[in-house]
Amino acid sequence: MLKSARIMTAAIVLLLLGWTVPAYSGQDQQDKPKPKEQDKQQKQAKPAERRKPDARPAAQDQREAKRQQGQQRSQQQANGQQDAKRQQQQDNSKKQEQQMAQQQQDHQRRAQQKQQDNSARQQQQQSRNQQDQQQQNRRRQDNASNQQQRQAARQQDQRQSNRQQPNNRSVEQRSPAQVHQQQAAWRDDRAQSWQSEHRSWQQRGGYNGYRVPVDRFQSYYGRDHGFRFDTLQVRYVGGHRRFRYGAYWFGLVDPWPEYWSDDWYDNDDMYVDYYGDGYYLYNRRYPRDRIAISFYLN
Repeated sequence: MLKSARIMTAAIVLLLLGWTVPAYSGQDQQDKPKPKEQDKQQKQAKPAERRKPDARPAAQDQREAKRQQGQQRSQQQANGQQDAKRQQQQDNSKKQEQQMAQQQQDHQRRAQQKQQDNSARQQQQQSRNQQDQQQQNRRRQDNASNQQQRQAARQQDQRQSNRQQPNNRSVEQRSPAQVHQQQAAWRDDRAQSWQSEHRSWQQRGGYNGYRVPVDRFQSYYGRDHGFRFDTLQVRYVGGHRRFRYGAYWFGLVDPWPEYWSDDWYDNDDMYVDYYGDGYYLYNRRYPRDRIAISFYLN
């Protein structure tokens, strides 16, 4: 009995199992989508799949951005170095051009300066030649003039020598009125205080009168050639007294000292000499006194 019951139970279970399997199979077929629906589902699923890359972590994006920035900076640095190199090359080229232009200008300036110097030297040489020629002409003229003057002086000295003795006698034979008149004329040239009134040629700014040729001066003037005024020709020019001696006229620029004797011009030995800065008249009685004089041709 028990065994029969077991058999029935097993049969019932088998029946139940047989009914359950087809039911599940039918459910699976109902649940399984059709092809079109499956494609539709895949298309709907794709947007979700595309959104996956956008869902990358922010750190990865930052690394990528930094990498790109680094590449850009490297490229910019490389470009900057190239630009700097090109600029340096351009600057060097400009410097070379400027140096070459400067060298050419310097060369031209030197050539021009050399030409100017040569021209200046030629002009200077020509000027010196002209000056030398002029000096030679002047020397010839001076020599000819000196010869004429020496000849005239010899003639004048001869005439003076012939007249000297009679003139000396005439001084002794002057009347008192003539002596007084002569003293009055000389008194006008007498100083009140010669030390304060007289001036040297240096104090006057230098001698600017006629200069006697050296050979002529040595022949008729100096300490060894004395004379007295009473033997000389005298005349007044512009209120100043002039005397002719040695073919020249000379005039007193300074007054004569007040302490000289009243008749020094008749009795004192005088001579003309050149001292330092000009011509002076000396009195052998008063050798320290120098009276400034000036020479004239006429």
